[in-house]
Amino acid sequence: MHPMQDTLDIIFSALSDPTRRAILQLLLEDDMAVTDVAEPFDMSLAAISKHLGVLTRAGLISQEKRGRVKWCKLEPDAMKAVSVWMQGFGQFEALDFDGFERFLEVELRHNVND
Repeated sequence: MHPMQDTLDIIFSALSDPTRRAILQLLLEDDMAVTDVAEPFDMSLAAISKHLGVLTRAGLISQEKRGRVKWCKLEPDAMKAVSVWMQGFGQFEALDFDGFERFLEVELRHNVND
């Protein structure tokens, strides 16, 4: 298997779990201590640690011990491989939601007047 494919498989596998996606969203704000990451979830610290391990192995986060506290940090560069791969399909270009909304407004107004 190609190394890029291995990377994609690991990242997509990590992203397949809703808890791990929620953890990534938390880390968008700032670095967080593991205990703070675990706080919003109704699961044990050990279970959260397993999720963090999966995210770390995928390169999506890094963990660093500062004193007695283990911190988690988002590693956004890991998503570049996924982004590049998806852009290769061309259909995943940014959507113009404002333009779509304007189109719907015109169409709905037109259909009401008919």
